[in-house]
Amino acid sequence: MGRGLLSTALGALAFATAAFAQPIEVATLSAPDFFSNGARDTGLGPDLWAGSSARTARTVIPMLAAKPLSPAAQALARRVLATGASGPEGAGQDPELAGARINALIAQGAVKDAGVVLSRTANLERSPVLAQAGAEAALLAGEDERACAIAEGLATGREEIYWLRLRAYCQLRNGQAGPAQLTFDLAQGQARDATYGRLMSAKLAGGGDPGAASARNGLDYALSRSLGLDVVAAKPSPAVAAALQSSEPGPATWTIEGSDPVRIAMAALAAGDLAAAQAQRGALTAEGVPANDLALLDALIAAASGKADGPTLDRLIERGTVSDAKTQGRMQNAAILLSALGGQMTPHARGEFAKFAAAEPGRATVAKGLALDLAGAAKLQGETALLALWMSADAGVAGPPVGDRARIIRALKAAGLEDDARAFAVEGLLAQR
Repeated sequence: MGRGLLSTALGALAFATAAFAQPIEVATLSAPDFFSNGARDTGLGPDLWAGSSARTARTVIPMLAAKPLSPAAQALARRVLATGASGPEGAGQDPELAGARINALIAQGAVKDAGVVLSRTANLERSPVLAQAGAEAALLAGEDERACAIAEGLATGREEIYWLRLRAYCQLRNGQAGPAQLTFDLAQGQARDATYGRLMSAKLAGGGDPGAASARNGLDYALSRSLGLDVVAAKPSPAVAAALQSSEPGPATWTIEGSDPVRIAMAALAAGDLAAAQAQRGALTAEGVPANDLALLDALIAAASGKADGPTLDRLIERGTVSDAKTQGRMQNAAILLSALGGQMTPHARGEFAKFAAAEPGRATVAKGLALDLAGAAKLQGETALLALWMSADAGVAGPPVGDRARIIRALKAAGLEDDARAFAVEGLLAQR
């Protein structure tokens, strides 16, 4: 080999060696944000959870899967949990919290929303908690094959009791009677369950008396349905009750009925229907008083104060709407709710209003109430909603008492969640009977 050719070859080799020796940069892929998978357009933006507390999310979201809520609170829960938005900082990548979100959606009647979110969530099989939420959603939707596919693909936690029970059911569905019997025996040996035992035993035997249907969860529901049992007659859990509904729930709505013009007008005003509220003006105000929200709230305050010093109250008494202390208490509650929604008052009315003591004072702790106020003032929509739902979950299906409800209404409105604030106000006003 000539000297020139050798030199060229050695140079090329040196260049190749140097290039090979260059360090390789490895980019670490960020974990997926489970909350970014939404179900539908809820009217809320991708910054819903910006600035929200991850600790509050971890406290409240699992609660929403376990406790009953009032219609207004249910609608708020469905709206925020169905929204696709990056989760609270440090919580969006938490598969357990993502599973709790799915369970909460199901429990609040949004089975379809839960299914859509799950269909957009990759790698369910890597998290037993998230996978279980997915399997339950599938079973409740009647998609047993989908639930069995999730169980089959599970990477970890396969020996947990839920998966053993589901696997026995799936094996039998696939015609594997022997393996199904073995898996069933293993499950019952690990944690005996009388209800699952009688249903699955009847399924394995291909006949016999399975007893009454069970609607405790998706798996019991699927077993009962496959045995031809009357699942409607069973006492359902919130999730199963939602699955039995004929249609997916929407925003909270109420029919404003009755003969009491005061209550009708207040509810209509809170719902934003000024025309309907003004139609009741003759029952609320003296002739010549402007028919607007200021006059309505002033009339209500005058009546609730028990002072017969003006034509407004005289007119209300004449129509029999203020007759005793109990009625005055209800009207005070109503005035509090309307003012929280933003109803205006004259200086005289404010003086009377300040003397009111709600018949239903709040029960939330001072700290929780202040946290709600601060979140609303800072326009932290996600955190405001969660704190409002926390108070609602503590109160139960009847909804928060007036003291807490007024605070919720004011905070939701301040945070920009005005439709939800109105729903809480209408719900509270219609309860003042």
